[in-house]
Amino acid sequence: MKIVVLDGYTLNPGDLSWERLEKLGACAIYDRTPQTEVITRIGDADIVLTNKTLLTEEIFAACPNIRYVGVLATGYNVVDTEAAKKRDITVTNIPTYGTSAVAQFTFALLLEVCHHIGAHDAAVKQGRWKASGDFCFWDYPLIELAGKTMGIIGFGRIGQTVANIAISFGMEVLAYDKYADKNLQNEHIQLVELDELLAGSDVVTLHCPLFPETEGIINKNSLKKMKNSAILINTSRGPLIVEKDLAEALNAGNLHGAAVDVVSTEPISEDNPLFSAKNCLITPHIAWAPIEARSRLLNIAIDNLEAFVDGHPINSVG
Repeated sequence: MKIVVLDGYTLNPGDLSWERLEKLGACAIYDRTPQTEVITRIGDADIVLTNKTLLTEEIFAACPNIRYVGVLATGYNVVDTEAAKKRDITVTNIPTYGTSAVAQFTFALLLEVCHHIGAHDAAVKQGRWKASGDFCFWDYPLIELAGKTMGIIGFGRIGQTVANIAISFGMEVLAYDKYADKNLQNEHIQLVELDELLAGSDVVTLHCPLFPETEGIINKNSLKKMKNSAILINTSRGPLIVEKDLAEALNAGNLHGAAVDVVSTEPISEDNPLFSAKNCLITPHIAWAPIEARSRLLNIAIDNLEAFVDGHPINSVG
């Protein structure tokens, strides 16, 4: 069995081991693969693992030995699943590895927006506290979360974990998800329609997958429905937000702030409008990246492959 990992570096920059995968077959592991070299590197391999490298119909046609594609992530829009299905290629993803990590990072972003910890740390180290005439100072409005409402768009595993953390902060939760189980409602969680969530939330956080119906779910019209004091968080997928519309809302003061770990084009492009937006925090797609989460991801990816080899695929998509 020939195995090719097209872009293994972000998953394993050297602090994990590929040994378990290498026991399954002859492995070629690449840190990164330019799109122009994908066909050459796959060659006659029958197993392909990819994180963000695109696998298109053209690639499947040029590499007819492919029997299995393992996506090293939860989102699998990098694979043309229809083309894979036509060729009887099994495609799997990793659905649960980062639930705790992403939920934790969601609150890391939110708490930074609420308290500007990094900026205040820098101010202290620049000598401003030592020179202050008072026992404390703050440069930004500070926000307490208790008693506020969090709106969660997408109420799967991550969304539900975020809800539990929000409740522990003393928040109430509004959730929107077409497929959510009504039994998830309780005294602190209400399942509502999107417009009700947008209008009623002090914090809106995105945890839905990127599908045609969710692309641009945050846009000029939806932003108008939100409170001017609201905070928007995105740790899911960049194209869920129309970035130009978000930048305009922030610059006009129609939103208190935003924090995004994902953008429409990654790495971020120089002309991304969020660069010049007021009160916008941007991090480089790292919510998923604690070593504990990446270790789970790698082990689940190998579990998926072993199950396929045994004739009982798990975590299949498409």
